[in-house]
Amino acid sequence: MDRRRFILLGTAGSVAVLTGCGGSGGGEGAVTPPAVTVPPPASPPVSNPPPSTPVSPLTVGQPLTNLVRLANTSTTPNVFAATLVAQRASKAMLPGSPTEFWTYNSLVPGPLIEVYEGDTVRIRLENQLSQETTVHWHGLPVPPDQDGNPMDPVAPGATRLYEFTLPVGSAGTYWYHPHPHEFTAEQVFRGMAGLLIVRSRTDPVPAAIEEKLLVISDLRLATDGTIPANTPMDWQNGREGNYLLVNGQHRPVLSIDPGQSQRWRILNATNARYLRLALTGHTMTLIGTDGGLLRAPVPGLDEILLAPAERVELIVTANLSAPTTAVLQSLPYDRGGMGMMGPSSATIPLLTVNYTTATRAAIALPSTLNAIADLGLPIQSKRLVFSSGMGMGGMGGGMVSFLIDGKSFDPARIDLTSRLNEIEQWTIENRSSMDHPFHLHGTQFQVVSRTRNGTTIAEPFVAWRDTVNVAAFEAVTLKVVQQQLGKRMYHCHILEHESQGMMGVLDVIV
Repeated sequence: MDRRRFILLGTAGSVAVLTGCGGSGGGEGAVTPPAVTVPPPASPPVSNPPPSTPVSPLTVGQPLTNLVRLANTSTTPNVFAATLVAQRASKAMLPGSPTEFWTYNSLVPGPLIEVYEGDTVRIRLENQLSQETTVHWHGLPVPPDQDGNPMDPVAPGATRLYEFTLPVGSAGTYWYHPHPHEFTAEQVFRGMAGLLIVRSRTDPVPAAIEEKLLVISDLRLATDGTIPANTPMDWQNGREGNYLLVNGQHRPVLSIDPGQSQRWRILNATNARYLRLALTGHTMTLIGTDGGLLRAPVPGLDEILLAPAERVELIVTANLSAPTTAVLQSLPYDRGGMGMMGPSSATIPLLTVNYTTATRAAIALPSTLNAIADLGLPIQSKRLVFSSGMGMGGMGGGMVSFLIDGKSFDPARIDLTSRLNEIEQWTIENRSSMDHPFHLHGTQFQVVSRTRNGTTIAEPFVAWRDTVNVAAFEAVTLKVVQQQLGKRMYHCHILEHESQGMMGVLDVIV
């Protein structure tokens, strides 16, 4: 195993590398109407799935739009206050057929939330949907009663104020999405997800390196422009759509100057699709994972795998000559699944990188980015087992069960107990034939090693994560410390599996 393969084995996923192959403001003009007050129409029957490719293609080749910032209504220093409205809205996707999405503030994706370490955040949720919902602050170290977990739903027509303070050291790339039990999968695939950036006032990455924010989502459209309900196969394998979108656009164009370096923050906001990212003609430098910057840059990566819910920070340098183009694409990846043959997708172009005629001088990265201390020697250990198999059926009417330690989620049951501020070692063992991304609420963890076929490989560098892929028949060992008292969740982040019971409750006590 060469060095490049070894490095990528422990980055934002567990696939080895193969040789080969944002923004700060502005609006998203394609999102138009405000909230609609009538209840949503009934979902189409699951027995009538859409074709794999709609008759009319989406518009391609438009300039990449910047995410719309959520305005801060507070005049108090170090306080961020705003409102998110869960509501339906229409957006033109297929020609002549507006598509109804479920959204935050009528935007697809939801508005960008930008805050700083040390800020107090107060965000009011107004639920104008006909389903209960929540806002889960994915990856953020927030108290359990502010986490938007399934035991704390916001009823249709109700409001809820979320309030928390972001500790120093929490700078990173996060996101927010709903988390009501049994409704999460549908609300996300209908459009409810947004990026949340926690910034540091002492960011070591040079400000002259332009930042691009890329939210990748998975959309399934029927020929009439509607978003169909899940099929039984979706509930088994996790939903994949027939279009991948970047910032709500299909195959947009991002401009870069020859010689320029850009900082890309990428979020995999899909329900179940794995993104094996590669940029034709280029290598990438990894500088950050879910919870922030690495100790040092990791250069020369041909590709990187993002499981659902994972985020990554990359430096991309335009090392070709103008005029030319490159394509950010998702390569095939076999994540397993029932009835799925081989890789779950073909090579899919995500966006085109267009070289301009201007030339820029290279900007050097510092050799040290972030002081990440190893969590140290664990004093407690836990082991979780993911499994799937024939069961009593699930939401899709199938006969497949998705379990943790042989149990299906029960919000009234405490599955695990941890003590405040104790260093623990967790081993997540996947005994099923498909990959499962493991997510732990309320804190970041450090992956220690991965074991497959009797061989254990140590993680090549220390990084903060809140989501990690556990490949089929693999075990991942991690270290973690919980610093907030109360009950919180851990689960598979294939949202259809979470909805069907692959989730547990952790109670943190003194």
